[in-house]
Amino acid sequence: QLHLVESGGDLVQPGGSLRLSCTASGFTLNNYAIGWFRQAPGKEREGVSCISSRGGSTNYADSVKGRFTISRDNAKNAVYLQMNSLTPEDTAIYYCAARPTSFPSRTLYAYDSWGQGTPVPVSS
Repeated sequence: QLHLVESGGDLVQPGGSLRLSCTASGFTLNNYAIGWFRQAPGKEREGVSCISSRGGSTNYADSVKGRFTISRDNAKNAVYLQMNSLTPEDTAIYYCAARPTSFPSRTLYAYDSWGQGTPVPVSS
């Protein structure tokens, strides 16, 4: 299993923005599609966004389209999730996950390597 670390989570007011980062240690992300997932209190984990290994293909959940942007910088071995216009409904722990293929997916069970998550509370 690969070691992934999420960072950037913080308390943010409604309407605010955050950028989450997903970094890897001990391996390069170049050959991995990456997904961002979130789990709100009392709810199941859901796929938010995903990106192909080279960054040419992305996908978003309807609930975040137009507000969130996924990107990656393979030279820095990192994947990012820019989150704008946050609402309290975005409150969750956010996880990144990796799968050893170029094809992205927002399906939970497509991934076998996960980070520990970073909390994003959205509240005034």
